[in-house]
Amino acid sequence: MSALKMQVEVEKLPLSAPFRISGFVFKEQDVVVVTLDDGEHRGRGEASGVYYLGDTSPTMVAEIEAVRSEIERGIDRTALQKLLPPGGARNALDCALWELEAHRLGVAVWELAGLTPPKPLLTTFTLGADDPSVMVAGARKYAQARALKLKLTGDLPADIERVKAVRAARPEVWMGVDANQGYTIDKLEPLLAVLVAANVKLLEQPLKRGSEADLDGFKSPIPVAADESVLSLKDVPGLVGRFNVMNIKLDKCGGLTEGLAMAHEARRLGLKVMVGNMVGTSLAMAPGFVVGQLCDVVDLDGPIFLTKDRAPSITYANGNVWSGEQVWGGAHA
Repeated sequence: MSALKMQVEVEKLPLSAPFRISGFVFKEQDVVVVTLDDGEHRGRGEASGVYYLGDTSPTMVAEIEAVRSEIERGIDRTALQKLLPPGGARNALDCALWELEAHRLGVAVWELAGLTPPKPLLTTFTLGADDPSVMVAGARKYAQARALKLKLTGDLPADIERVKAVRAARPEVWMGVDANQGYTIDKLEPLLAVLVAANVKLLEQPLKRGSEADLDGFKSPIPVAADESVLSLKDVPGLVGRFNVMNIKLDKCGGLTEGLAMAHEARRLGLKVMVGNMVGTSLAMAPGFVVGQLCDVVDLDGPIFLTKDRAPSITYANGNVWSGEQVWGGAHA
């Protein structure tokens, strides 16, 4: 590998409105952007980190700067997997290396990954946990949406009202809910009864990470997805028999390289696959779009929460998301 010049920047992305999930309210998102340049070609990667693991912009920058000399001497994606652990720092670097290699070889990232030409993907549009009337207004604002994901808080009566209200407002859409670790096993039965009645198709991360064994022998009438319970490839085997779906986020697993490996391993183990995001610009969604080509459920709506996205950007039309090669990962810089 030839020598590289690395640029690391932190950008503050204001959200267009506060976004609430179980235990957190977000008003802005910091991201770390890495650019790798060999003098002729360049590659870029963006990472938000994983807030519930303390993976923040300062910690990501510190991790990256600690290995600057190794990166700038020239490194490939395989070596990077050993150099840094899963997380946002490795994600930004890994995605930058994918794009750099694509530019060097004159092929698109999807070709480099051995995939078929990409297709537009049906994506969920996420509604933050709020008063039911606010969530209904959001559901109606996303008029083009054909799939909605509702954030819940673990307050069972309030969550029931949220689900019922949004379903009444948008009876035609696919709907999933994300509990963000807000429930305990004894509260799942009454929640699931409401979800089934409302034709909800997916329950994401109902229990806290570390409580996965509570799902042993639990029979859910709708698929249950692991998010916080699956951070990287090593967590995938432990999902079997407890979860039906695995949510890949590149900030969790440390980049596109491991994200693709997780998708293939989940398929081998009989799990369905989902791709999600930690909120970011189109530069962060584009590698997720590549993983999304292998997924059953896609949640790549991060830029819609920002006051301003990058240009060129991914596009949303008829409920689908599309990332053209000019956004990231095309054959040419």
